[in-house]
Amino acid sequence: MTTPPPSAFPDVEALVVDVLEADSALSTAVVAVTPPAGFNGTQRAVLVNRRGGAWTGDLHVDMPLIELEVYGPDKAAAHTLANAARRALLAAIGKTYGRNTFTDVVEHDGPRWLPDYLYAAAHRYVCVIQVSLTVF
Repeated sequence: MTTPPPSAFPDVEALVVDVLEADSALSTAVVAVTPPAGFNGTQRAVLVNRRGGAWTGDLHVDMPLIELEVYGPDKAAAHTLANAARRALLAAIGKTYGRNTFTDVVEHDGPRWLPDYLYAAAHRYVCVIQVSLTVF
């Protein structure tokens, strides 16, 4: 018998923001779930978005896909920042935040260059990383 999913998943975006903000290599960037006021795509920023995922009932695990949109003042800076963000998130295995523990972190795609049509001057890389998060 499988365990039904919780009525609400943990705010994995907020948890990932906490992980990334704690990493000194990302201290020069804005890490958030929405772009800051006045954002034009050329600032150092890592935007965190949940892209879906699945509940594994018997394990009490939420397995969301996390998309990191990483921006910089130029392509090289954005690439360096993207690598720092993915390294920080991949290193989260075993870390506990509140009642949630990152039990696995697997890169699915990235970093890859992806032009941004909202911000014409943007330099953006995108990564997709799946996290496994125990939920109790």
